Amino acid sequence: MLFSTATRSLLLSNTRRLNVVASTNNAARYMSSVATPSSTDKQMSSSSTTQRNIHSDAPKLNYVAAAPTYEPESSSTVESSPMLERFKVTAEVTLSKIFPAGFAWQSSSIVADEFLGYTPDSMAFALTTGVGDALGVFAGHCAYFFVKKQVVADAASDGSDGKPSIDMEQEVQTGVLLGSAAFFSGTAWQPLVNALQGLELPFYQVFAGTWIGCGTAFYFGLRTARTVLSGPLKHVHYPTFENSRTDKSLSLAIGGATGFFVGTDVAYLPAENFLIGAVGIHENMSAATGCVVAGTSTSLGFVTAQTTLNTVYPAGRLWNDGK
Repeated sequence: MLFSTATRSLLLSNTRRLNVVASTNNAARYMSSVATPSSTDKQMSSSSTTQRNIHSDAPKLNYVAAAPTYEPESSSTVESSPMLERFKVTAEVTLSKIFPAGFAWQSSSIVADEFLGYTPDSMAFALTTGVGDALGVFAGHCAYFFVKKQVVADAASDGSDGKPSIDMEQEVQTGVLLGSAAFFSGTAWQPLVNALQGLELPFYQVFAGTWIGCGTAFYFGLRTARTVLSGPLKHVHYPTFENSRTDKSLSLAIGGATGFFVGTDVAYLPAENFLIGAVGIHENMSAATGCVVAGTSTSLGFVTAQTTLNTVYPAGRLWNDGK
């Protein structure tokens, strides 16, 4: 009986323990069903937290200016401007051909008068000065481009550095073409001035008549030279409508050079000669000084005429537009 009583007490004690454990487990199960989050929930919670952190940061503003729609011209574009190119060629032609032409015409007139005994009203005098004019243009052109090739031309003879190489064969043939045209205008100058002054015209009419007459003579000589020389000389172009327009514009500027050359004559109506102070050749001048003044007069006339043409002529239609 004692054993049985003790056994029942033990059983009752164990039963109570089991009940307590069961109650504890039930409570744990109730808590687990409410509080324990799943792994997916943890990821979503972590993502939400991350997003909140990103959006909670202060916005970073980019203060970079928008790219401009207008881009300034580069220096190479400015250098290749058609107007700038016109004046560059004008300066080259003045230096290489126009000044030498006036200088050589005056020099040949001295030779014709003082050494050959030709009078200014003779055809021999006119032809001598025409030859001098032609030689001045040819020699000046060739010398200029020879020096340019040696000093400031492209470093690579084939033009691989981006600049066109100077072909001296082409330049010599161009000198022959322009010198031939200058022979016509140089020969016509003295007889034309003699005729206009013989009519006792005002100075400005002699000036204008010489401009038109010698310009026309140069154009005629240029077209004739193209016709004759385009066969044997490969760099001389045959007369076409296209080069007739450029030849006309060049002849107009050459006419300006011959018109200003009239101003060197200080004997004819000096009170009307508006160029006498700048380019008048006076008797007390030396021969060399007179030749320099003559070259200066043709240069001044050419630059004046060509500057006007450079300003008013449409692009691509002028002789110095590189066509």
